[in-house]
Amino acid sequence: MALALFDLDNTLLAGDSDHLWGEYLAHRGIVDGELYRRENDRFLRMYEEGSLDIQAFLRFSLDALARHDPADLLAWRRDFIHEWIRPRIATGAHDLVARHRDAGDRLVIITATNRFVTEPIAELLAIDTLIATEPEWRDGRYTGNVAGTPCFREGKIHRLEQWLASEPVGTPEPLAGSTFYSDSHNDVPLLERVDQPVAVDPDPKLAATARARGWPVISLRAAADSA
Repeated sequence: MALALFDLDNTLLAGDSDHLWGEYLAHRGIVDGELYRRENDRFLRMYEEGSLDIQAFLRFSLDALARHDPADLLAWRRDFIHEWIRPRIATGAHDLVARHRDAGDRLVIITATNRFVTEPIAELLAIDTLIATEPEWRDGRYTGNVAGTPCFREGKIHRLEQWLASEPVGTPEPLAGSTFYSDSHNDVPLLERVDQPVAVDPDPKLAATARARGWPVISLRAAADSA
């Protein structure tokens, strides 16, 4: 059984669910719209440039979870997934996932976006295993802190190794035959670790790396995804 690893944002989704969740909160008036949008956009630019301070971003993004009642958060999330995420599942995502499932591969989404946002998206894609940044939960509420290592850049490797140690895939070489699909240059550390790195609708930096190293480049999108 080989591992099929999928980044989520701008890979299986034609959009960034972390940034979109911030946009949704501002749109609904749940956060200070103008200020929150400005910071949300600033952190996205830093991510795209490769200069993101992940701890600073998580203090910003997880604060909204800590400030609100979990029941309200769940209601908002249901609306967000239905209205903002379903239309942004990349056109070819389900077919790609189905090909790996039919091949008997173990399917894993591995994403820097926190589990609260991404867990229902993994369910939409029928992928049971999700490795995501974990927001800390204590005494029935989110605290605004991170539990463990953020699943970002080299942290994705660390979190994947932790998962493999807890749920072995039945082979002495767990990454033998593994594939990882990603759009982002931030994922180069993990792309370098798998047997089959694949760039999906890559950002310019990853596109250049893929060309230099001879990695496959594919697209899961159609024009309608940009709507």
